[in-house]
Amino acid sequence: MFASNFSILDTHLTHIRGRDNLTAYGQSHTITSGKLMTNYFCSTCGTLMYRVGTPGASILRIGTVDDFHLHETKLKPRSERYVKDRVGWLCAVEGAEQFEAERLRQ
Repeated sequence: MFASNFSILDTHLTHIRGRDNLTAYGQSHTITSGKLMTNYFCSTCGTLMYRVGTPGASILRIGTVDDFHLHETKLKPRSERYVKDRVGWLCAVEGAEQFEAERLRQ
């Protein structure tokens, strides 16, 4: 139904371990921009670890970060996208900017 992600510049991203255990899969038909999005999965468990769709940046799953202080500070959601499709029983994230669709970068 939804995912909690954050974007990070590749210059600030460090793989500590497990990079050799990732499998890549590219897709373009489900991405709003129509551009190629490459998904990186754990080959062992199948978990989607991150995505790359913009050169020089990656979209990581917040659940891949094990520092809970970051979850409450720097990784706290600042925006919600596709809110037009939100189910009625799910409330908006307090203080997060709301977008009806994907906010595309120019």
